[in-house]
Amino acid sequence: MQDPAGIASVSHVIQLAVAPVFLLTGVGAILSVLINRLARVVDRFRTLECELQKSVETAVPVIKGEMNRLSRRARMIHWSIGLCTSCALFVCLVIGLMFFGSVIGANLSTAISVLFIVAMLTLIAGLLCFLREITLARSSIHVLPR
Repeated sequence: MQDPAGIASVSHVIQLAVAPVFLLTGVGAILSVLINRLARVVDRFRTLECELQKSVETAVPVIKGEMNRLSRRARMIHWSIGLCTSCALFVCLVIGLMFFGSVIGANLSTAISVLFIVAMLTLIAGLLCFLREITLARSSIHVLPR
């Protein structure tokens, strides 16, 4: 028969782990957006490569300029994906340490706190890279006067 105190302890840890799980859901949604943006950048880059092969010499600098901007955007998205994925991994470690500490009866609150802070810092850095990519995308839009 299971110890009621042990069941209560595990149920309490599960309750505490719910918030980080919601955070994982949010990070997963951000990663989905980032992957879609990267796919669009890659598709546009491939289209420009085809245009470059069959273009006249006067269009080459314009195409290469756009390819340069796309390359910078792809680099920012790549960094953002890496940082947001790292955040998700740190959150998973937080959840794992919560359960591990509960099972072995150890106080791992310092390690859990540090990992959660690192997770938030990597998420912030990933979102800043995403913001930079959006700025790069916006700067490539040129509205012609009427």
